Amino acid sequence: MKTAPLTPASVDFSDAAAPSAPAFGDVYHARAGAFAQARHVFLGGNGLPGRWAGRARFVVLETGFGLGNNFLATWAAWRDDPERCERLVFISIEKHPLRREDLARAHAASPAPELAARLLDAWPALTPNLHALDFEEGRVRLLLILGDARDALRELVAEVDAFYLDGFSPALNPEIWDAYLLRSLGRLAAPGSTAATWSVARPVRDGLAAAGFMVEKAPGFAAKGQMSIARFAPPHALQRPAGRAPLAPSARSALVIGAGLAGAACAWALAREGLAVTVLEGQGGPARVASGNPGGLFHGTFNPDDGQHARFNRAAALATERLLAELPPLPWRQRGLLRLETARDVAAMRSQLQRQQLSGDYLQALDAAEAAALSGLPLTRPAWFYPGGGALPPAAYVQALLAASGAVLRSDCTVAALRRNDAGQWQALDAAGALLAEAPALVLAGGQAGLGLLEGLAPGLPLTVQRGQLSHLPTAAPLPRLPVAGAGYALADGRGGLWCGATAQDGDLEPALRAADQAQNLAQWAELAGLDMAPEAPLAGRVGWRLLTSDRLPLVGGLPLAEQAGRQDQPRFLARLPGLAVCTAFGSRGIGWAALAGRVTAALLTGAPVPLEADLLDAIDPARFQVRAGRRPSP
Repeated sequence: MKTAPLTPASVDFSDAAAPSAPAFGDVYHARAGAFAQARHVFLGGNGLPGRWAGRARFVVLETGFGLGNNFLATWAAWRDDPERCERLVFISIEKHPLRREDLARAHAASPAPELAARLLDAWPALTPNLHALDFEEGRVRLLLILGDARDALRELVAEVDAFYLDGFSPALNPEIWDAYLLRSLGRLAAPGSTAATWSVARPVRDGLAAAGFMVEKAPGFAAKGQMSIARFAPPHALQRPAGRAPLAPSARSALVIGAGLAGAACAWALAREGLAVTVLEGQGGPARVASGNPGGLFHGTFNPDDGQHARFNRAAALATERLLAELPPLPWRQRGLLRLETARDVAAMRSQLQRQQLSGDYLQALDAAEAAALSGLPLTRPAWFYPGGGALPPAAYVQALLAASGAVLRSDCTVAALRRNDAGQWQALDAAGALLAEAPALVLAGGQAGLGLLEGLAPGLPLTVQRGQLSHLPTAAPLPRLPVAGAGYALADGRGGLWCGATAQDGDLEPALRAADQAQNLAQWAELAGLDMAPEAPLAGRVGWRLLTSDRLPLVGGLPLAEQAGRQDQPRFLARLPGLAVCTAFGSRGIGWAALAGRVTAALLTGAPVPLEADLLDAIDPARFQVRAGRRPSP
């Protein structure tokens, strides 16, 4: 998907009762009140709150977030309803999102001040992404999609129970009401889905009818005499792609193999979906292998074309930042990160950044003097500054995720084999064939340690085990004030010393520290810091192993069946092993990828809306390699 730069909304607050958008010449809501309008048109028009009573999950999709009043009114109704669903997912799309200061002004006199304040606290950096914002300990989730509605609906992976069709007048903003957009709602509609809108314009009603909805008029709100309500009743049952079917939709418990970053993040995300989780770890405790480094970095990436790697890494970095805000404080965390630029001068960097209009909360381009002042190092190159990135202790992060999940952790529990029994339970067996644990949902998240299990289920995946050596200097001067990355990376250890590295050697299984690798790390540190020569230090550090794919993106999702029927030209069409997902091959980006990958894994297992665009989901899907192999011409 090609992303387009975001243009924030310009709001006219001169009439406090009816804020307006000068660009469209229309008001955001009726003068009679935004909450009253939301209750009558959108909640009432969709039979809410009654329809969500007793449901495990209820999904709403709104086509125009605007000031956020429909979301807040729905959240308030959910809170006030003793028969509410267990989980409310509210998906909303906005092409012109409000700046934080405008959002605060819009809700200065909100009927729900507590909820408005919490929305303001969670308001994301304005980047063209799908932002997952959790409230009520994850029982209320706002999936806020910033971008064009047509693109957003095409890339959305969800089943929707109620549609809120909102936006400026069809005469003033026809794009959000066009026939293509309305027809696309049928692809997303769950059986029995409903829709409501204040508009009774003929093109709107015709578009809903073409999408498979039965449309009728109902009494409108305030000056609007009529509104439209609709019920999904397609003439034929829709067939959803086999690869998009939930892997374990009725599971109430899950088994996670691996207690590193991937496994802990999956445990946290599955618990958020209401599952009881057991984690099996072959080592003596969590985060003992690749996740056991003393410190690690996380940040996004930038590409002038904003391709899949840049978009995925941006989404992952933002998800990590949000998750860290929900956890108790870690023992230490360094906020902000500099990534040195070698190919472009700062003028070119700023020009490219301006074209994408990415928020400064996410990324800034600094000249060498600014980067040097921020880092405390004699830097001579410009740098990308990621304010939300930084460094943290991976093991403490893993412990915090496991504690928050409430998962049962079983250490010294090596899984030698897996099988699925006739009752649909995945069973983990030890080397003697004895049962260790079982559950209807299973996640393989063991990284390099779980490679044998993964290859037994899906042979032929293009995976590489890569050795990495990290070096420690007990004393160092100067010390960076924040993590610095480029050809290698460096971060202060908090005790006057420095960690720097790391090497990357494919297929190398040597566990001992090597002097040659330390020399390489120290030379990279000198280059990063602008030092005249590399320092000398005793041989000290850590060796670990990363698991990587050939395209340097993770494996997240279900494993495809060996035998397939029907289309096989895209991952979404390939049927999967039931009840099983993988979340692995993070390479050196475990801290930065775990939060998003865990959320995606949980959504794919349970059937919750996926917090990632469909093309990015395809890009990390384990089935992508099978699809690519099928496209190659026969020899």
